Amino acid sequence: MKFTCEKNAFAREISFAQEVIASKNALSIMSNVLLEAEEGTLVLKATDIKVSFETRIPVETAEPGAITVFCDKLSGILASIPEGDIEVTEDNGKVVVKPTFKKVRFQIKTIASEKFPELPAAAEDIFFSIPAKILKDMIEQVVFAVSEDETRYFMNGVYFERADDGLVMVATDGRRLAYIHKQINTELPRFKSVIIPPKVLSLVMKRAPDEGLIAIAVTEKNIFFRFGSYLVSSVLIEGQFPNYQKVIPEHQQSSIMVKRSELIEALKRVSIFIDQKSNRAFFNLSGGTLLLSSDESELGTAREELPCRYDGPDVRLALNHKYIEEPLKAIQEESVLIEFTEPSRAITLSPDPKGDFFHIVMPMQAD
Repeated sequence: MKFTCEKNAFAREISFAQEVIASKNALSIMSNVLLEAEEGTLVLKATDIKVSFETRIPVETAEPGAITVFCDKLSGILASIPEGDIEVTEDNGKVVVKPTFKKVRFQIKTIASEKFPELPAAAEDIFFSIPAKILKDMIEQVVFAVSEDETRYFMNGVYFERADDGLVMVATDGRRLAYIHKQINTELPRFKSVIIPPKVLSLVMKRAPDEGLIAIAVTEKNIFFRFGSYLVSSVLIEGQFPNYQKVIPEHQQSSIMVKRSELIEALKRVSIFIDQKSNRAFFNLSGGTLLLSSDESELGTAREELPCRYDGPDVRLALNHKYIEEPLKAIQEESVLIEFTEPSRAITLSPDPKGDFFHIVMPMQAD
């Protein structure tokens, strides 16, 4: 195998491959990236068994061939080389990397391409396309609410289902829930509802462009995302996702309207004195004032008043401040609604005016 390519283009794809590969893997082949040089094209593949990645870049091929290389070391080599063309050659089980304009030469041991696992594939006719911005908006509104409790593995991912007029994503950790429903103007195929691991969704968020289309395919065991020259896939989480519809309040009696940026900044200041184990913040409502406060401790306390729109009776809510901050950062609108019926029952957080998503947060004990 022998090819020449532009260093920056090669380094960009190796960096993507490194994000896919697990940092600590018992199988050495899983720490390698597969390089397949064809006529005028270099195919790159990487996987940690659960998440897989494939892309192609143009190269000048002198000798076709395939080999796997330790990805982390290759990434470090490319980062150290100045811009320009580089030459990559396989020589007796080793890969030699050298810039064409500088007298420096790197040699890396390899593993035969035959030992690289076969990546999952999907039939072309099951792919459907939606605007990239819609998919990225959906992921942004829900991915932070995924549970990290591995004993409840069925909540360790984002629930993805086909609705009558579009697509739905839901995530929950048992104390909060994030929901978004996007209408899609084009016809969508029917597919089974699935649970998607957050790692692949984070890769799509980071690497997919905001413009254009993303093609999606769902199979029995995997989900696939195709955008630009990339094909990214992930094994699905098996299990029964909770019946999220039971958690969503049909009606809330009271509502608070507050400025999103003001609430984020106030929570940031009050959180200096919030206990890091409980993360509990108090929302005291009286007339047109929202008083945020922390628990009193030996070190002190924090209180901040904010103007709000509220005309109900005086009430005190105890909420996990992170469960409020995270959805606030995902919301783009400047005004937000916090709706509730009783201090002990679920509250709803949504933009004002209401859109196609909302967040549910269970309150904490106020005493």
